[in-house]
This record gives sequence, C-alpha cells and structure tokens, in this order.
Amino acid sequence: MIFPKISIITASFNSEKTISDTIESILNQNYNNIEYIIIDGGSSDKTISIIEKYEGLFGGRLTWISEHDEGIYDAWNKGLKLSTGEWISFVGSDDILMENAIAIYVDIINNNQDLNFISSNNLAVKENLDPIRIVGKPWSKKMRSHCTITHVGSLHHKSLFNQKGNFNTDYRIAGDYDFLLRCFDIIKPYYIPKITVKTRIDGISDRHILRVAQEVLKLKRSNKSRPAFICFIEYFSMISKYYLRSIIDRFR
Repeated sequence: MIFPKISIITASFNSEKTISDTIESILNQNYNNIEYIIIDGGSSDKTISIIEKYEGLFGGRLTWISEHDEGIYDAWNKGLKLSTGEWISFVGSDDILMENAIAIYVDIINNNQDLNFISSNNLAVKENLDPIRIVGKPWSKKMRSHCTITHVGSLHHKSLFNQKGNFNTDYRIAGDYDFLLRCFDIIKPYYIPKITVKTRIDGISDRHILRVAQEVLKLKRSNKSRPAFICFIEYFSMISKYYLRSIIDRFR
C-alpha cells in the first residue's frame, strides 16, 4: 500500500460566495497526504480573508498567494511550480470534492500501476447545489473530436507536465483540453464511474460558450487532431448542442 502525495490546485478571483465550500471539501477529505495550493488573482472582495480563516486548519498543508495573473491557466502554472505532489488535481473555486474523492483515486493508483491520468463523473449543480445532471465518460479516441472526460477533479501524474510542458496561456478557457490533446500519445487513462465532484454550471466556460467554441476550433487545428472541415462542422455543432442543453436545463 502506497500513500502518494496529492497536490490540489485552485485558481480564485473574487470568489467569496463559493470558495468556502471548495476549501472545506478539501479540508474534509478522508485522505491526509494532500497539499492544497490556492492561486488568487488579486481579489478585491473577501476571498483572501476567507482563505486566511482556513489556513491554520490545514496544519501547514495550505499554501496560497494573491497577485495579478493572466487568467486561470497562468494561475494553474504558478500552482504547478509550487506543487510537490506526485499527482496533481485542479479544482475550481466554485467546485466541491466529495469527501472520499481522493481516497477513491488513491485506491485506483494502488491497484493499477500503469496509468498516469484518472478521471471520474461530475455532478453538475445549480448555484444552490440542486442537481442538474451527471457528466463524464471514459477517455477514448473521441477526445480528438470533443472532450469526453470531465477535467474537474481528475488526477494527472506529474510526469505528464514534465514531458509535455504546462498549460498554454494563449487559451483563456480551453487550455485544459489543449493540454490533454498534447498528451494524447502518452496518456494512460483510467475512468471511475463514480461522482467525485460537484460543479456549479455557471463557471467561465458556461458563460462564454462562443469563446470556448472558438478556442476548441483553434486548438484542434493547432494539434492537428481533426481535418479542417471537420473542425468547422464540430464548431457549429458544439454551439447548437450547448444552447439546446441550456434550454432543457431551465426546465429542470
């Protein structure tokens, strides 16, 4: 039985309404070998005072900085530089890890040595945490056309970043998908058909679907994952599906 060190990184900016839920979900994990890193973008609300309130409860396992950054992927890259864990996870400042999430992942690591990426299911919720739908599918060749896995809460072995570099800060929303496509030739994935995280659906990618679609189109062409004409078809399909899903969600 091994107990790998897990680094969890959260990027925050003016997150006073939700970050307490996020921090408490990390604090309450029933696996202890975790370091928690919060990279704040210079919040002007009560985010910093909330972080400070919890700092002592982590017993030295919480590291945080607050300074201007160039967006979420710049913040994540800063977190990567500070991380010392063998495995790394990214959890948003409005996301909530289930209390046994990391323990579930570690159990998989102990029973499956030949892997470097683990993903699971994600429960999409409203702002008040009422459930909407479960998302998340196994890694497959379909990743070249669209992101089938849910990135929130997934675990990356640090070797992926050592081999493929950090996140491309040219992207503002789809940089995680770009990174996963860059890792396509070395990825050794594992999928857990369990909910390990709750995600509020009003995150940045939900508010800026046109920007998301444009970035996905750009990264597919950059990574040469799809022929150009297929990329454009998928671009318009992505937008259409999003707006249809939004209409359905309003009646849930």
